[in-house]
Amino acid sequence: MKRTGDEYFDSEEFRELLDSYEESVSSGSSVMLDSDELTDIADYYHYTGDYDKADEAITQALDFFPGATAPLIYKAHEALDDDDVTTAEEYIAQIEDKESPDYQYMKAEVLIAQDKIDEAEQFLRQYFWAVPADEHNDFVIDVANIYMDYGVTEKAYEWMMRSQGDHSENFKELMGHILLALGKFEDSQRIFNELLDRDPYSSRYWNSLASAQYMSEDYSNSISSSEYAIAIDPTNPDSLINKANGLLHLNNYEEALKYYERYTDVNGEDDYSAMNKGICLLSLNRQQEALQMLKKAEELTNDSSPCQIQIYQELAFAYSSLHDVENAIKSIDKTQLMDCDHADMEVLKGHVLLENGQMERAHEAFKEAIIKSGYSPEIMIRIIVSIYDNRLVHAAYTLFKSFYKNGVDDDYPYGHAYMALCCWDLKKYDEFMEYLKLSCERRPQEARIVLGHLFPENLEPKDYYEYMTKEMNL
Repeated sequence: MKRTGDEYFDSEEFRELLDSYEESVSSGSSVMLDSDELTDIADYYHYTGDYDKADEAITQALDFFPGATAPLIYKAHEALDDDDVTTAEEYIAQIEDKESPDYQYMKAEVLIAQDKIDEAEQFLRQYFWAVPADEHNDFVIDVANIYMDYGVTEKAYEWMMRSQGDHSENFKELMGHILLALGKFEDSQRIFNELLDRDPYSSRYWNSLASAQYMSEDYSNSISSSEYAIAIDPTNPDSLINKANGLLHLNNYEEALKYYERYTDVNGEDDYSAMNKGICLLSLNRQQEALQMLKKAEELTNDSSPCQIQIYQELAFAYSSLHDVENAIKSIDKTQLMDCDHADMEVLKGHVLLENGQMERAHEAFKEAIIKSGYSPEIMIRIIVSIYDNRLVHAAYTLFKSFYKNGVDDDYPYGHAYMALCCWDLKKYDEFMEYLKLSCERRPQEARIVLGHLFPENLEPKDYYEYMTKEMNL
């Protein structure tokens, strides 16, 4: 049985249920489970990628219990995943218990899936007043969860605000995730810390805190939180991937690679872990291994994966590092018809060409990136950083000077760490100190990532300027 990181699926109760089901299937005996249990098993198989087994379990549920709510909702969700609203509605119509909350939720979900948010809201508000008052808080949580599943975070938050004095852990945990999705990272961390005060041995809460810290670019504390989760449950895949991600962002590629390996030992290989292992290998100058791992990631990905675009980007880096320019460009061109930042792809193309000495083609790609982006300052920074990464330090410095003088307002927050690095390399120490201070004030995590190698490992960015002032006897 695979570890999932899901509390129910990893529980002894579900393990016994799954063992009982699998023994019945393997022996050919009758499966003595109800429709909800068979649907839970189908959900588990689907969650772990065993789609044939999931289909087998849900088919049995529908054969034994043709009008049951849970298996028909499972099939309706499958249809919605395929953007087949008509089939989803056909399954919903077969549900016998039209009074069940799950039936009502599913009707609203079909509207949300079609982006008919106003109609869904009207339906849910009407149903809300038909729900007994003592069930209102549960209803609020259920509706908020549905909106979260479809990424309609603002509506999830609005529904949570309808709750009357709900101080339950379920409510607080969901609110923590909603705040995280809304980018309110400090508020999210506060809630998960409160939950940990109640239950310090919850690996789920530690992982949620680690995610909030990671999103706020507090990678060191994110790693610490994931370590608490690992201490509680060494085989929890969320804990392992959280720590690996934190290590990767702190450029600790050797350790990150170990934790991605531990994750795949527990969870199996997926496109995300394979991609990140490829990134680590590439950063460790193990280019051939990196290329093979990224090819594996490409084999494992699909059009619905959030990793697909980045996999092609990383393949381009891998091919470029091996001076295979044409395959690098082909990897980038695979994104042409995809929903992505095409200006960013042109920057990447320019980087590949510059790395391989094709200056004129690189210049054209960078020019195209600027035009496609509508002269975005962020794209200009990426271009200058690419020029720096290709060891054209003086050119990068000159472009940064012009950029900050003529291209953006004085309070523009990005890129100062890279300018500081240019000044350091060129021994322009007065300017280095100026941009170091700006970087640490405006983007401390950027300062850590870009300039951290110049400072003691455990020194916080807020202390970089003072430390360097003493070191340089200023």
